Amino acid sequence: MSGSVMRFADWGLTVDQHGGPPIYVTECTTCAEESAASNDKGDPEIWCLRHAGRTGHTGFRATSMTFFRASLIEGVR
Repeated sequence: MSGSVMRFADWGLTVDQHGGPPIYVTECTTCAEESAASNDKGDPEIWCLRHAGRTGHTGFRATSMTFFRASLIEGVR
């Protein structure tokens, strides 16, 4: 059986600039219909207004997704 070495390390998260811009989506809280995902938050907002005008539904959930990257923090203990 071979020996093993364990080392503790501190990790941190940063926004991943190479992952792309944030992605925005909205969902109607009455019927669960969703907007298309978009890099421009105005697109889902316009979808909400059109959906409200068409259906009378007035409640919406907005979600934004951002990409993160994990990396070791210098000065590991």
